[in-house]
Amino acid sequence: MLKQINLKNWKSFKEATLYIDPITILIGTNSSGKSNIIDALDFLSRIPEAKSLESALIGDSHTPGIRGGLEWVVRKPETQFTLEAVVSGKYKQEDEQVEFDCLYSITAEIEPKIQLINEFIKLLKSNDNDGINNSSENTVLEVLKKIFIINPIPQNMRNYSPLSKTLEQDGSNIAGVLAAIPELEKEKIEQTLLNYLSQLPEGDLQRVWAEPVGRLGSDAMLYCEEKWGENQEPLLLDARGMSDGTLRFLAILTALLTRPEGSLIVIEEVDNGLHPSRAGLLLKMLKEIGKKRNIDILVTTHNPALMDELTPDFIPFVMVVYRDQDTGESQLIPLDEIENLPKLMASGSLGKITQQGLLEKSLAKHRE
Repeated sequence: MLKQINLKNWKSFKEATLYIDPITILIGTNSSGKSNIIDALDFLSRIPEAKSLESALIGDSHTPGIRGGLEWVVRKPETQFTLEAVVSGKYKQEDEQVEFDCLYSITAEIEPKIQLINEFIKLLKSNDNDGINNSSENTVLEVLKKIFIINPIPQNMRNYSPLSKTLEQDGSNIAGVLAAIPELEKEKIEQTLLNYLSQLPEGDLQRVWAEPVGRLGSDAMLYCEEKWGENQEPLLLDARGMSDGTLRFLAILTALLTRPEGSLIVIEEVDNGLHPSRAGLLLKMLKEIGKKRNIDILVTTHNPALMDELTPDFIPFVMVVYRDQDTGESQLIPLDEIENLPKLMASGSLGKITQQGLLEKSLAKHRE
């Protein structure tokens, strides 16, 4: 599993460490640097299969470049960045299970040309004395590959899609993924989808599913049945008739249910398009399924409604991202390490004090 990432001169961060918990919640205003952390994770996820450093940064025919373009990858006026990932893993060696922590580090220069300066994997601790080997190196690369950044785009989810085992980042092939699930698992997954989706403020959902269509059955469409009144017949809808909020929620839920165990699922502006009254349901879903399937989840938000749903047990997992107004540097601080947090919370909810800018003002005063 990915345990932490370190950023040095990456975009707006001079130096920062982010610890990855079973659920990690990044809060902060627009332009605070939340997206830059997502971009760092995006870059790390590309490393295992990238043909070159250049293709990992600027993209290729299959993958777009890192958001913002090459010009903004390194914090000005620097020309190099370093990203590090601490990974914990285990593998079997003869009759013994080896557990270890490793550090993966990459330093790259952007100007005057793109070049790799340094890349290594270092053993931090292990119950085996043999040091780094192929098994531990492969585990590190597998963990990086399991970083999945999902950004559902409802308009891309309304069409037919080919049968597939892996969900696309924009959710565009959701119908193909759900339809391709083996029959033994399909009923259980459809029931889980219904359990959560039926709590959304839509019609009374009776069923949610996807099935192959056409003569060859190689494409699929997403469907649901909903009922609006006790005496009404259920209404059959395909994805073209579903709301944006329902489709986004469904894509996130599908990722949680179909990504491999040990994954880190990253969701930017997780509550985008979701009815404010269902923010609590969203958090509940992330926590329950993440724990059950051994999947870590990282989300960003600046939505007061979602912040107000953060019960005390979530607080240790909330990180505040803020921008120093003098230097322009983004910084990270755990919410529960803000000295006057109890005093701030006495004046209103977390959503309210964030919306009023009191959190950022408090952090600015603390630096002075």
